[in-house]
Amino acid sequence: MMHYAALLSESKVDQEKSGWNPDMEAKHDWGKMIQNVQMHIKGLNWGYKSEMIKQKVKYYNAYASFEDAHTLTLDNGKGKIEKVTADKIVIAVGGRPSYPDIPGDREFGITSDDLFSLSKAPGKTLVVGASYVALECAGFLTALGYDTTVMVRSIFLRGFDQDMANRIGSYMEAYHTKFIRGAVPVKLEKPDPEGKITVTFKQGDEEKTEEYDTVLFAIGRYAVTKGLNLEKAGLECEKNGKFKVTPGELTNVPNVYAIGDVIYGQLELTPVAIKAGKLLAQRIAGKSEDLMDYVNVPTTVFTPIEYGCCGYSEEDAKAKFGADNISTYHTEFQPLEWQYNKFRPQ
Repeated sequence: MMHYAALLSESKVDQEKSGWNPDMEAKHDWGKMIQNVQMHIKGLNWGYKSEMIKQKVKYYNAYASFEDAHTLTLDNGKGKIEKVTADKIVIAVGGRPSYPDIPGDREFGITSDDLFSLSKAPGKTLVVGASYVALECAGFLTALGYDTTVMVRSIFLRGFDQDMANRIGSYMEAYHTKFIRGAVPVKLEKPDPEGKITVTFKQGDEEKTEEYDTVLFAIGRYAVTKGLNLEKAGLECEKNGKFKVTPGELTNVPNVYAIGDVIYGQLELTPVAIKAGKLLAQRIAGKSEDLMDYVNVPTTVFTPIEYGCCGYSEEDAKAKFGADNISTYHTEFQPLEWQYNKFRPQ
């Protein structure tokens, strides 16, 4: 929804060139957009809950932790504790955005999760990170009229085709998103409670400072598995709380599965988790033996220019099959509707 709002802003010039008379000086109403985004999220949550009731799924609104490989303790946070047992257990607790563990990060910084419910406009914003989450947030903030800078430690969109990633970066820069490259934040301070956030960062051997209204961290995510008492079930996970699994999403414990953002080394995308969950449910029910394909996944990035890809990136294909066995072809073109605005980046 924020991406669509950004496209509407970017289309003002196109509207004017095509005969419409938009108000070019109109200011964006952040509060109205957030209100509609939150209404949509609440609607999604209600829809999922209603569907579970319809399908006669027993739903517990509680925190779960393992007692053993077949037993969970459920705590609703209001004093009610109960135990449930199951032949098979699926861990799908998802992930949360990470902080860089520097002074002031949690006190003065926010994450993408917070941005979607931020009550007031972010103003001058620093986005730390170069993932698709970071660039998407930076892209729509710029398009909505907010002074936005991205702090990039190394490369854009790690894991994506780097030729395309760099083109996206160039497009964003042409549309006035700023970049601080080869830099990492050192600390956040806010001397005046009502003032700006002072960001100290290191770029090369030099330490610099800059002030922002909002600092958003989009440096990756960790799995929310810390409170599950995994050791009681004999479950093993990586430092970020994620599980290495078999092609059938099975953990090191024979009856415990993991899907979605808790899987180590796989795509952190909602449609991927949904598809993997459906396939796993069918296999557990004995209806199918189909496995999830984690390679050929149609993926999109909205920065707000829309980039789509599927399968291996050029770099990954060369690494897997050898550079001599890969041929790469390029075709460059502009969409017809871009002809209204000759100043778009090529």
